[in-house]
Amino acid sequence: MKDIIQLLPDHVANQIAAGEVVQRPASVVKELLENAIDAGATSIKLIVKDAGKTLIQVIDTGMGMSTTDARLSFERHATSKIKAAEDLFNLHTKGFRGEALASIAAIAHVELKTKTEASEIGTKISIEGSTVTEQEPAVVPQGTTISVKNLFYNIPARRNFLKSDTVETRHIIDEFHRVALAHPSVAFTMTHNGNDVFNLPESNERQRIVNIFGTKTNEKLVPVTEETEILTIDGFVFKPEFARKSRGEQFFFVNNRFVKSPYLHHAVLSAFEGLIKPGTHPGYFLFLNVDPKSIDINIHPTKTEIKFDDEHAMYAMLRATIKHSLGQFSIAPVLDFNKDSGFETPYEYSKKTPVAPTVEVDRDFNPFQKEAKISGGGSSYRKEKQPAWESLYVGLKDGFEARTSGGSELPDVSHSSWASDESSIHMESDSVTGSLFGDTIQKTGQTTFQLQNKYIITPLKNGMMVVHQHLAHQRILYEELLKNITVQEAVSQQLLFPLLLHFTKPDIEIIQKIREQLEHTGFVFSAIEEDRIEISGIPVSVVESHAELVLEQLLNDIKNEVPDAGFSQNDVLAKSMAKSMAIKSGTSLNKEEQEHLIHQLFACKEPSVSPANRPVLITMDTSDFDKKFM
Repeated sequence: MKDIIQLLPDHVANQIAAGEVVQRPASVVKELLENAIDAGATSIKLIVKDAGKTLIQVIDTGMGMSTTDARLSFERHATSKIKAAEDLFNLHTKGFRGEALASIAAIAHVELKTKTEASEIGTKISIEGSTVTEQEPAVVPQGTTISVKNLFYNIPARRNFLKSDTVETRHIIDEFHRVALAHPSVAFTMTHNGNDVFNLPESNERQRIVNIFGTKTNEKLVPVTEETEILTIDGFVFKPEFARKSRGEQFFFVNNRFVKSPYLHHAVLSAFEGLIKPGTHPGYFLFLNVDPKSIDINIHPTKTEIKFDDEHAMYAMLRATIKHSLGQFSIAPVLDFNKDSGFETPYEYSKKTPVAPTVEVDRDFNPFQKEAKISGGGSSYRKEKQPAWESLYVGLKDGFEARTSGGSELPDVSHSSWASDESSIHMESDSVTGSLFGDTIQKTGQTTFQLQNKYIITPLKNGMMVVHQHLAHQRILYEELLKNITVQEAVSQQLLFPLLLHFTKPDIEIIQKIREQLEHTGFVFSAIEEDRIEISGIPVSVVESHAELVLEQLLNDIKNEVPDAGFSQNDVLAKSMAKSMAIKSGTSLNKEEQEHLIHQLFACKEPSVSPANRPVLITMDTSDFDKKFM
């Protein structure tokens, strides 16, 4: 039988490895930045063009490489980080597998320029698809400059799977944030398409967070610090009032490496239990330092997942530390066991015997007996005896005649005189005759009913219709917003005082791109700066206090799914704003509001489905009810 197993060529093996290491341009950014950190760089520049599809360039001031090291760095499993298998469990560096550069060189055009401090001249190497096309001496500064051009040029299928430039840029910025936050002592700059996105000088952890996410972030931070034999915890959490519905600033770092840990995330959520609203997420920047021998970080190709030896201890310590910090800074309610002098017994009363208070009760008191005070009698009373049931109606006739005829006061009615006037008394009683609902509907004109402040029920000729009020309002707002963006005839309500909102630089850049569409929906921007915007007008259907929430939800949706331009962008924008602005389930509506909502819904082009293609209404025939009673 002919042999069928054969060794793969190196360039094929490298492309297969690239499928694990390089998923998108952000993966290249991560690997190159981590290599620059391991090289001891004090300043790192990231230059990106077309969301990394055209160019990703990283310039660092690290130790550089010799000519031999520069050539070997592109070989598979060639690394300076480990020498034996035991080193895998005592790692202090980041890129240790030696697959990154070989994988990147297999699917792109790579140019490397490097020089060590001891060398007088550096090295330049050019590689295309794992093939070295050029290697020569070059005059370059100390450090390393690596340029990755035309990513996935030889794998068009992979290139076609990339998302829009907006989405890919967001992933690159996320990776940049993770590396920059873990190393505040290193200066970082980032440029995208010739525009400066970040310029982060050397600083401490708090200042680095503020430089990335804006000056408004400083007032949100609560420091978290704890040191034990197992781990050291340092960092910050957001105050509970700044919890958001979308997961935003949530970062875990273990030994200065960004990791994703649902288990530890749950520990943070449990520490905030009772302090934030259900469905919201707190922000945090937590740096954990543990013994490298107690963790395993080689369980995932991207090295973002980690395994701890004692997860339960980590969970308990993290949860307790955050709760302690929230209480220490008066964020959470705590018990104060310090003695308050206001609750101490005064000195002059400290040796006196307490005297029980006396309570006097008139045991003969009867509210149905007439009581008149005898002049000069002090606390003695004269009780006027009369039948108890007659006292219930004393003065009734007097008040009735005084209101009707304005007559003078009459003497008390007796039992005999009461009978002649009982026809003028109207007693309360519940009517038990007639139909339960028919007359009520006919008299009040009620045609809609609200069930659990969530559904609107309206009768039909042969049954009834149930409308989901939140989804129905979404459909109404969606078509209205889409029309305003297209026709450019939105109505705006001017604010008496401009609204000042703070956002990160990438968010401001997104708002700049969609500013025209937002203005067509009714927003009026009086100023847009680097980290804040000023709004002087908002759409008519948006409450001023909800304007920031609408924009935050819009930015979150745009980062995840908006295309580059065209009708699809307007469509996603209208969907996002309609979802934020629609009345929520649990909102009580009066009869006029219910009917107005129904009328608006059936004036839409597609009243039966929401913008997300969920059913808005259902109908039930009387035959469906008949079956229930068979």
